Amino acid sequence: MPIEEDRWRGRRVLLTGHTGFKGAWLSLWLQRLGARVTGVAPGPPSEPSLYGVAEVAAGMVAEHACDVRDGQGLARAVAAAEPEVVIHLAAQPMVRRSLIDPVGTFETNVIGTVNLLEAVRAAKRTVQAVVVVTSDKCYENPGTGERAFREGDPLGGSDPYSASKACAEIVAASYSRSFFAAAESPRLASARAGNVIGGGDWGEDRLLPDAVRVAGGSAPAPLQVRNPHAVRPWQHVLNPLLGYLTLAQRLLEDPDACGAWNFGPPQADARTVGDVLTRLRELWDGMPAWEADTRVNPKEAAWLALDSSKAIEGLGWRPVWELDRGLAELVDWHRAHLAGRQMRRLSEDQIEQFMADAGSCLR
Repeated sequence: MPIEEDRWRGRRVLLTGHTGFKGAWLSLWLQRLGARVTGVAPGPPSEPSLYGVAEVAAGMVAEHACDVRDGQGLARAVAAAEPEVVIHLAAQPMVRRSLIDPVGTFETNVIGTVNLLEAVRAAKRTVQAVVVVTSDKCYENPGTGERAFREGDPLGGSDPYSASKACAEIVAASYSRSFFAAAESPRLASARAGNVIGGGDWGEDRLLPDAVRVAGGSAPAPLQVRNPHAVRPWQHVLNPLLGYLTLAQRLLEDPDACGAWNFGPPQADARTVGDVLTRLRELWDGMPAWEADTRVNPKEAAWLALDSSKAIEGLGWRPVWELDRGLAELVDWHRAHLAGRQMRRLSEDQIEQFMADAGSCLR
């Protein structure tokens, strides 16, 4: 199911977390589609940020400096925007930070989701579709690598971040059944993806942003890497964002789209941390070597993969850029940034190329 630009032109869309990595890319994409985008976030999560260097604010209809933990402020922002589509991206996204601040993690990822859905309840006369974005780490994962996770598998989490995302899934499902079941109610779905890569990610304590900082000279070499043999479902950020847009578009017309959806890469792109870094060094001359991080690290599953057959068959979605292409686009983006290029234009060009490739892939 390709993105239909006519379905988005002039449509009122509210994004929480629009200043984050995913949120900034999605804001640019929605602006390209002609949507009227309102953002809710307390501010950019890093300096620099994709939000800043790609001048995302220039195309926003409105922005509200509000933390999702502020239920009253969030309700006011949603009421003012009168959105037709709501995409909830705001989160505390770091595993290691969740071990330092579990309370803040649960407040943001769980209570923040409750606050957003309460705000939607109050404004539901305008809201038609809601997509709550969680994580591929919401599944109970023994790390044995037996098979890829499907939407009906048990939820869980051995660290506060993963557990909070499982809780957010349960919250979304309960609101869907308790408050949004009537035909005239907003249609609610959740989206599960993770380990996204792409240009403009300077997130704290994340593998590829750390590699970019070392390569750009803003962090000392060698790169410190935890769990180099862990397997993760890597994908370029535009792949799952295509999934979120496709899901929201389907929700506008089909109540059967409610529920949970995985958006993961092909199984061949579920590679080890070490393999990804090796490929990155091949693409970026001067990328320094890495060494194992000897600090106390969170216990993480050694293997994680998603089964996205439901989205492929039910939504007509599929990943467009394979991992090697995604890494190449990441390198091109950051080289351009280091060279002083105009990054909004370059980011828009990558979106345009992705949309063209998606059009060919999904026909």
